[in-house]
Amino acid sequence: MSYQVLARKWRPKSFDTLVGQEHVVRALTHALEQQRLHHAYLFTGTRGVGKTTIARILAKALNCEKGVTPTPCGVCTACQEIDAGRFIDYVEMDAASNRGVEDMAALLEKAAYAPNSGRYKVYMIDEVHQLSGHAFNAMLKTLEEPPEHVKFILATTDPQKIPVTVLSRCLQFNLKQMPPQHIVEHLSRVLEAEGVSFEPAALRHIAKAAAGSMRDALSLLDQAIAHGAGRIEEEGAGGVRAMLGTVGDDHLFALLDGLAAGDFHAMLEVARTMETRSLSFDSALQELATLLHRIALVQFAPNAVLDDTERDRLAVYAERFDPEYLQLCYQIAVHGRDELALAPDEPAGFGMTLLRLFAFRPASGNEAPTQKLGAGGAAASPPQRPQRASPPAAAPSPPAPQPEQNAAAPASADDWHGLAATLRQPMRQLALHCELASRDGQRIVLRLAPAHKHLQAHEEKLRAELAAHFGHPVTLEIQLGEPAGQTPKSRADNEKRERQERAIAAIESDPFVREACDLFDASIDESTIKPI
Repeated sequence: MSYQVLARKWRPKSFDTLVGQEHVVRALTHALEQQRLHHAYLFTGTRGVGKTTIARILAKALNCEKGVTPTPCGVCTACQEIDAGRFIDYVEMDAASNRGVEDMAALLEKAAYAPNSGRYKVYMIDEVHQLSGHAFNAMLKTLEEPPEHVKFILATTDPQKIPVTVLSRCLQFNLKQMPPQHIVEHLSRVLEAEGVSFEPAALRHIAKAAAGSMRDALSLLDQAIAHGAGRIEEEGAGGVRAMLGTVGDDHLFALLDGLAAGDFHAMLEVARTMETRSLSFDSALQELATLLHRIALVQFAPNAVLDDTERDRLAVYAERFDPEYLQLCYQIAVHGRDELALAPDEPAGFGMTLLRLFAFRPASGNEAPTQKLGAGGAAASPPQRPQRASPPAAAPSPPAPQPEQNAAAPASADDWHGLAATLRQPMRQLALHCELASRDGQRIVLRLAPAHKHLQAHEEKLRAELAAHFGHPVTLEIQLGEPAGQTPKSRADNEKRERQERAIAAIESDPFVREACDLFDASIDESTIKPI
């Protein structure tokens, strides 16, 4: 017997075995149980998510010899012939190659006749959005009021191209992309049934490469079995990672380790290893952006990461990177991927993206934000730059009025502002948005604006952090209320805004700039001005 590919062999034959489309199965099951059968159904979704499969199961449910049922028997003549693709009353038409009005007219003419052996004639039109405008017009009347023995099932990957007059005549079901975890679980069941040994980590790479398509995942699984000589492994010459050319998590975490340690040579070494193994730099930047997104989730919404092992691993990096810098890293990775095609070559484009990540990292203490690296990897002192003539400074603006300290505010408010900036994440975020209301011995009272009350979830961690800082137990109380004075965050924002305003004023008052604006009828884009 000839080999049957896994995508066909393991195509679901009933609603019970369908994976990942529970919302569609629930609606169709209830409709079949209650005999509330519509005359036209539209299934939308990307490739390989089950549109044609659901159409065949629905056709069996309508024509099963035991009656209209959500659980077709699968053994009667109608069920077996529909599975085999030879049931005369179930017609699948590809609109990509039968898109003309003549093709539609021929189909509608046959629809007028009663079924030959089934209960219903079921017409499944795949990629229906490729029908011509005249073909859509020809089917409108029949689609709205078809003969009682006819059911239409339309499927498309691009519902925006379907006329609204057609959409309004159909029950529409949007099929979801398969979550990676669902794909991994299904592939595991398939491999166990096939008797093929596998590593779960290898299946995660296949699920990611399938991009939500179960059919693509099964096709890649076929390829992986052949590539690994009957075994599914993650590493090695016959491993899934080598087959897909994907960048492993170890490379991405090595990049982040080098970035956190300020070791650019370690980051370059990772890039050289990737180039030696002919790994895709485009995929590397895509996966790096995904990893940065997951780390940011752990910082602000750790429960959104469901996998405990992944959450624990990402939590280490969530504490090592400042949230604002992490957002910048994400933007650099995304823009670096967009610019990869414009680079002299991919390794150069990837290397420049790594340089940006390194150059824009926050300075710690008195360290310069960017340092020139010596041959041994140690940071060398930056070269002295020639002094430029500074533009004339604008007249200093009067200091912004500061809100009066209330009586409960201690004189150590400045100490609180400095302390808050040194704490680890996520306690730092909570502390920066809190005003020190009072401190009496071991008791500390903070005031937090109601808009930031979600940060109060880290109160216990902040108490432990403060106890470690002061070297003795502390009692922490956080009161919800609008701060009477400035929080560390609001003061930092005010200082940043004042620096920006002074920089804008200095540029606008520069005689050369004013002359250039007058000469060329130009204006100053204030968003491009940065204080130095």
